[in-house]
Amino acid sequence: MESNELEEEEFGFSRNYFLAKELGGSSKKSARKASDINLVDEQELREAYAKLEFKHEKEINNLVNSYRKSYAEWVFMLRCGFGLLMYGFGSKKGLIEDFASTALTDYSVVVINGYLQSINLKQVTVALAELLMEQLKTQRKLENYLKNQQPFHTQSMDDLISFLDGPHWDDGESFVCVVVNNIDGPALRDSESQQYLARLAACSHTLMVASTDHVNAPLLWNKKMVHTEFNWYWYHVPTYAPYKVEGIFFPPILAHSGSAQTVKTASIVLQSLTPNAQNVFKVVADHQLANPDGEGMPLNNLYTVCRERFLVSSQITLNAHLTEFKDHELVKTRRNSDGEDCLYIPLSSDALQKLIHEISQ
Repeated sequence: MESNELEEEEFGFSRNYFLAKELGGSSKKSARKASDINLVDEQELREAYAKLEFKHEKEINNLVNSYRKSYAEWVFMLRCGFGLLMYGFGSKKGLIEDFASTALTDYSVVVINGYLQSINLKQVTVALAELLMEQLKTQRKLENYLKNQQPFHTQSMDDLISFLDGPHWDDGESFVCVVVNNIDGPALRDSESQQYLARLAACSHTLMVASTDHVNAPLLWNKKMVHTEFNWYWYHVPTYAPYKVEGIFFPPILAHSGSAQTVKTASIVLQSLTPNAQNVFKVVADHQLANPDGEGMPLNNLYTVCRERFLVSSQITLNAHLTEFKDHELVKTRRNSDGEDCLYIPLSSDALQKLIHEISQ
């Protein structure tokens, strides 16, 4: 009896499973989109995040402190010619900067924060060259070199890298260290920046310690960069620490991307356009403000209104304005429930009112 009951139970489970799959496949797909999410103001979200209770602080501190036992090994690997690449979940900024400030005190250290939106690698390389020169200027070997040397800021990147590679001396003790927080950061992801960093890492008088957080970071480098120039020695050092500093420079996913900055950018773009183009934009804006819960302004309606107000003479002229708007992401398109193409402005009502006020002055 027990065996029969078990078989019936398994049969019932299988039947219900396939029935659910059939019903799920035949049902209509949801019309909801990510764009329909009610986003909050960025500042409000950041304030709420700042009030969150930081959990497991003791355990995290103990974990990070445990890595300090490896500092001597890390220094040894650097002196063997490897670059150190720290990876793992959590911000590693505090960890590698603590390593630099406690274990690399014999060397001059320059920190590059890759999470910033822009970085001038030429200035960084000049700073490295100047620090190395401070270490070497007391050596008599460099007297002839110093007489003919040009200021570092006037030299090319190739000349600076040649100096850091040190063909003029061979003391084996003069180094400058480059610490790169987020070597896969937005300001360093381009090919040119990575190639310069690789060349810096390969210099005979530079040491490099870097952290990475993006899962696709290795795609930034070719085989030569990984094994010859950077010569990475990978260390898995998850810290589980929040990305507080790194996250300041990125708008949260669930927040508006800074309405004040968006309005300012849109205003600059619109003011560069013709008065007719601005008025076409205002037609869409007025419709959106009058119908805040609507799906947008149908394209046919926009053409009719613009023709009546003598803003455009043909559909071609209107399309030219719309192309300009879409290229600058001032206006986007979506289909309403009737299948019509509708135009909408990706701004909140308050931000849109501010924008209209600015371009009307």
